[in-house]
Amino acid sequence: MSSEKTPIQPASNFIRAIIEKDLALINYATKKWAGSPGDAAHQDAGVVDTAKIRTRFPPEPNGYLHIGHAKSIFLNFGLARDFGGVCHLRFDDTNPEKESQEYVDSIADAVKWLGFDWHNNNESNLYFASNYFDFMYRAAESLIEAGHAYVDSQTAEEMRITRGTLTEAGKNSPWRDRSVAENLSLFREMRDGKHADGSLILRAKIDMASPNFNMRDPAIYRVRRAHHHNTGDKWCIYPMYTFAHPIEDALERITHSICTLEFEDQRPFYDWLLECLAEAGLLAHPLPKQYEFARLNLTYVVLSKRKLIQLVEEKHVSGWDDPRLPTLAGARRRGYTPAGFKLFTDRIGVSKADSWIEYSILEDSMREVLNVDAERRIAVLDPIKLVIDNYPDNQSEDCFAPNHPLKPELGKRTVQLSKALWIEREDFMEVPSKGFFRLTPDGMVRLRYGYVVKCTGCEKDADGNVTVVHCEYLPDTKSGTPGSDSVKVKGNIHWVSASHAHEAEVRLYDRLFKEAHPGEGDKDFLDDLNPNSVTSITAQLELGLKDVSAEECFQFERHGYFVVDKKDSVVGKPVFNRTVTLRDAWQK
Repeated sequence: MSSEKTPIQPASNFIRAIIEKDLALINYATKKWAGSPGDAAHQDAGVVDTAKIRTRFPPEPNGYLHIGHAKSIFLNFGLARDFGGVCHLRFDDTNPEKESQEYVDSIADAVKWLGFDWHNNNESNLYFASNYFDFMYRAAESLIEAGHAYVDSQTAEEMRITRGTLTEAGKNSPWRDRSVAENLSLFREMRDGKHADGSLILRAKIDMASPNFNMRDPAIYRVRRAHHHNTGDKWCIYPMYTFAHPIEDALERITHSICTLEFEDQRPFYDWLLECLAEAGLLAHPLPKQYEFARLNLTYVVLSKRKLIQLVEEKHVSGWDDPRLPTLAGARRRGYTPAGFKLFTDRIGVSKADSWIEYSILEDSMREVLNVDAERRIAVLDPIKLVIDNYPDNQSEDCFAPNHPLKPELGKRTVQLSKALWIEREDFMEVPSKGFFRLTPDGMVRLRYGYVVKCTGCEKDADGNVTVVHCEYLPDTKSGTPGSDSVKVKGNIHWVSASHAHEAEVRLYDRLFKEAHPGEGDKDFLDDLNPNSVTSITAQLELGLKDVSAEECFQFERHGYFVVDKKDSVVGKPVFNRTVTLRDAWQK
């Protein structure tokens, strides 16, 4: 895959053109919908579907959703919304060993957080593939009866050998020509628990010489004794995903089944299976059509579910919602927003060509949205004390700071100025470097929203480190007064009154990996973990930040965008997570 920058303007989406053509040709104008998923007889008893198209977002509940899923969510739900259709949320829960209710709940929460819902008027389009197990079993028996499926007694290794290679055709199983009666009997014995796990498998009978491996008699049902989160212990046989998925689409009257490119080779089996079941009278026309798009490949992250599980289980991160993870739960705690994800997905577009998207595109999208949405506040992250020697003791006064420079209608807030202030350590330099326009010995700067001050000296500890900076203020230079322009200065620094500050924990999050392609080549991806991906500091904040609510976002002036951590914050003691800096710190 090539590395390329994504254009700033919204990119193309070839699936839109497909849908527009289908609607123009009225391909789905007579499609019926009985108000719930079902077979041909069920749907034929319904009415013409008011949804012009039906799409679905079909995650397997075996982990938390990640940024790549956000692209799919915006695509499927967005297309349904834009074309007068409906998008289903369907849990593809056909693999009981890896699935749990925790994942089901987290997925539903993520979809809602991104702004989507699966209700159409009074109809809920939330479905579970496991609720179709009865029909899937019936469909399997129908294939057997039509001579399209057989029970194979080969071992997994024997099946691998007889499947052939890219240059050699596969060989028929010695059990391929079992009679319909024998296949039905064996399949029912599999269902009734009379055979051990892995001893028998049901395969579609297609073409062992096909150049497409997926058409060489693929497995469609296996014996597996495992407790299922939805169906309990009712079943000891479970359908394979490639068998279940097209059936689920057809039962739900999906028109456009949109999936990622790795399923492109499965499309011939998808079509073959649905046509077989439609010929048997089990499924209604028009049948779903599958379309593939390039999945998200994002630099500086891993989106492999296996690797994400490893990061969580080996405690390289604090959990599925660690703000450094590319999970949507983690992104939410980080302060990433649905609007930012929408802008990001619009910019990268939908295509069939694999490419790498720079992580900076995602960060820029978040910055652009937060710049408009986030109110401004003052925070000193690396505090050092500044004492105004000629300011009266035990006195303070109001200064006025705009809540948002782009939204004057939000007004101003009051911040207190007093004799002792906190300023950033980097804003004082005893021996200034070239181009340094902040506080220096005998130099002058403006205290943002306050007065012009002149440095008069500093105090140091035994190691020579500056501990306190001293200055004097010019009383007639307060911002917003007629004298504010009487003294011209180049520097402008922010501050917090020491007697009015709120001390808080601030977590500075960065990218979890230090390399653009973690684990590239033969490397262990864990070797590319960024040891500085999070730093916890104690900062001094303006007092109004003490009583904020979880998930409120702010721009800390000069520092970046920060969010109130929803997990570790308590009333009156918020913890802040850095969402993103004001500019790309990784730019080369």
